[in-house]
Amino acid sequence: MDLFTIASILIVLSALFGYINVRFLKLPNTIGLMIIAIIFTVGLFLSSMINPALLEMAENLIAEIDFKIVLLDIMLGFLLFAGALHTNFDQLRVQRWPVLVFATVGVLTSTFLVGGFAFFIFNLLGLEVAFIHCLLFGALISPTDPIAVLGIMKKAGFPKILETKIVGESLFNDGVGVVVFLTIMSIAGGGHGDHGDSSFAGVATLFGQEVIGGIIFGAIIGYATFRLLKSIDDYEIEVMITLACVMGGCVLAQYWHLSAPLAMVVAGLIVGNDTVRDSAMSETTEKFVDHFWELVDILLNALLFVLIGLELLIIQFDMSYLLAGLAAIVFVLLARYISLFTPVKLFSKKLGFLPKTTTLMTWGGLRGGISIALALTLTAEMNRELFITVTYVVVVFSIIVQGLTIGGLAKKLLGKENMVITNDDHH
Repeated sequence: MDLFTIASILIVLSALFGYINVRFLKLPNTIGLMIIAIIFTVGLFLSSMINPALLEMAENLIAEIDFKIVLLDIMLGFLLFAGALHTNFDQLRVQRWPVLVFATVGVLTSTFLVGGFAFFIFNLLGLEVAFIHCLLFGALISPTDPIAVLGIMKKAGFPKILETKIVGESLFNDGVGVVVFLTIMSIAGGGHGDHGDSSFAGVATLFGQEVIGGIIFGAIIGYATFRLLKSIDDYEIEVMITLACVMGGCVLAQYWHLSAPLAMVVAGLIVGNDTVRDSAMSETTEKFVDHFWELVDILLNALLFVLIGLELLIIQFDMSYLLAGLAAIVFVLLARYISLFTPVKLFSKKLGFLPKTTTLMTWGGLRGGISIALALTLTAEMNRELFITVTYVVVVFSIIVQGLTIGGLAKKLLGKENMVITNDDHH
């Protein structure tokens, strides 16, 4: 099946599922699309009892899609730039220290906590799993997914002061999480993988190159984009310049082994900054740039969550794996709560955190496609089938159950007064 046919089928399914959601279910698009895609996939399994042709066709389609490449190398840069472009820069600057700690120390703490819980519980369930492979699971499941978070926070009616922490953390922690995952994978492979040696110097070099290099590179291309936008007034060409920033930036970041996700977040924050908008874009340009990236965001989000739903086709239905997945839902949430507890206490008085911030950030830290993409890179020796199933269970629970209830939980814990705090300060 050629690339155009695959893309056409996915677009048609996304449009159809999106219509069904808007017309009948009326759920947030990310949640609705994934639920419908899962129901559609279950329907394919049931139809195979009568005629297996349709299921075989769908399985062949999914088999030809490299989810890791599609998400991490292609879609993620566009989605992160679009998300960062519409993030409140001033609020994020005020919250920069807790966001930095959540995205680094929080991810590392959660990785080891999840790894420890997984090693103990999975072996208790009779699943023989090495500790280093449990750490790999900890690394891939600990970062919250910025795409899922951004899509659902828009609909949840969160106070902006709290939304900024959750969204800001999600924008940055996936880049850090990927580096942690690659480092542990290198150690698990004896330091002979594609990501360098597993010594302290090797780890420090990888972190510096990927994370710090990605942030610096993002600042450079973001500033360059700002200068180009400021020097002309032609909305069509200016929209093309922002597109070139993302596509060219991602290609160069991958070529130089820098973190493309972090580069796109930083570039998006710079281009979307109110000061840059006021000085570099006319009102017409700003309107077209915003609308263009909103449409890109909506289209790619739809494709991503339909793909997540269809990935059910590759899940191995083993009862012990499903039990491990249900157990993982609990200890992944517990690990996140513990990893957030100290940083929230540390910054709460100085920055005036809302009450129950730790609880709401725990429940609002959704997992998504990035975790699934990383799980798909595991080898058979790393318990690939087990961790794909467990990751899928955690992601589906996270997006559907946590995503549907986070708004109600916030209203219940915060009350009406706190729910309206700073809710009018988005640009």
